[in-house]
Amino acid sequence: MRFRDRVDAGHRLAAVVQGAALGPDVVVLGLPRGGIPVAFEVAQALGAPLDIIAVRKLGVPFQPELAVGAIGEDGVRVENEEVRWAAALDESDIDALEQRERPELERRARLYRGDRPRTDLRGRCAVIVDDGIATGSTARAACQVARAHGAARVVLAVPVASQQSTLSLRDVCDEILCVEVPEPFWAVGEWYQDFSQTTDDEVVRLLDLAAGVAAGLPDDPPGAGATPAGGEVVVASGHVELAGTLVVPSDPVGTVVFAHGSGSSRHSPRNRYVAGVLNEAGLATLLIDLLTVDEELDRANVFDVELLAGRLSDATRWVHHVPQLAALPTGFFGASTGAAAALWAAAAPGSEVAAVVSRGGRPDLAAPRLGAVTAPTLLIVGGHDDVVLDLNRQAQAQLRCESHLTVVPGATHLFEEPGTLEQVAALARDWFVDKFGGAAK
Repeated sequence: MRFRDRVDAGHRLAAVVQGAALGPDVVVLGLPRGGIPVAFEVAQALGAPLDIIAVRKLGVPFQPELAVGAIGEDGVRVENEEVRWAAALDESDIDALEQRERPELERRARLYRGDRPRTDLRGRCAVIVDDGIATGSTARAACQVARAHGAARVVLAVPVASQQSTLSLRDVCDEILCVEVPEPFWAVGEWYQDFSQTTDDEVVRLLDLAAGVAAGLPDDPPGAGATPAGGEVVVASGHVELAGTLVVPSDPVGTVVFAHGSGSSRHSPRNRYVAGVLNEAGLATLLIDLLTVDEELDRANVFDVELLAGRLSDATRWVHHVPQLAALPTGFFGASTGAAAALWAAAAPGSEVAAVVSRGGRPDLAAPRLGAVTAPTLLIVGGHDDVVLDLNRQAQAQLRCESHLTVVPGATHLFEEPGTLEQVAALARDWFVDKFGGAAK
């Protein structure tokens, strides 16, 4: 029987998992990205914590689809001695493969999990969940990594799997739980009516929800004597309340307010990553949704730059009422259409914005106000984002303030290529620290 979608698959898999003897100390580990919606439903049914299990297979150099091992977080590495011997690879070869794959593993773990630590698996029952298993190579790596992290019991749970994979994986897990094991088996996606791709934002949202981060927004923003170290907040703007995430490091030197692009939110893993780098440099950050959930349904609101800019200005005034941040300089970090809102707000009369950074932005959407921007502005664009790069060059010509256009080689619009988002974060950090130093009150 086919699944409607991953949520339906999660519900049906949860019923199977609840009938298994798992023990009292269970943690559910989802394989990003498609396994997370399924794992979320399983974790909710079990009342167990949810985390990702980050793994990268180590492929034989001349036959990458053949795994000689796998790596996990915290330096974990497992090897297949038979494949290593057959491929004539020595320890230095495996070291080289790990050095190539580990940065990407750590980058993805941070994007999805944010600042939360990896869940400790020592002595626990690890239930590893994916949306289905065809060949089983990734599931095998996940089971081996969970065991290497100290899991006392490893259970692999999936809605659908091929009969061959269930047999071949029994040597790396204690139990395999499946809803459907069809024969013949062609592809996982055939067993779903809706097998659309799970986004990074959806992964982050579900992990946050499972961790309780998204629950219980305070009724009012912090007032005098109530300086938050970080957490979920609500910012009033006219007749609406905007949800945000505020992080204030010890001894902050300034605040950066994030304006997200169309289709994104404060849960954006890319902006969360950049915010984390800024926090490490002593910068407070406010990631805020400039539209409510209902407003986002009308696509016209996403491109209403004047509306978004007004709310961004309201958020800035809110920041200045946080005692620990009141006397510090403030800047804007805008992505995509959010960059237009940031520049529009920076051009408002009386704006005291000290610096603006645009990531893959659309400053052209703020064309009527560009000449009035006084804040030093950094425009960051991917070298392979040709259309947006041209729009940024045209917009920079209209700016009368200090401005700089930096092109990140090899990057596309979302900066998904290895190492490119790290460059964005470093550029933004250095720009804000430099400009805030000159604007310190």
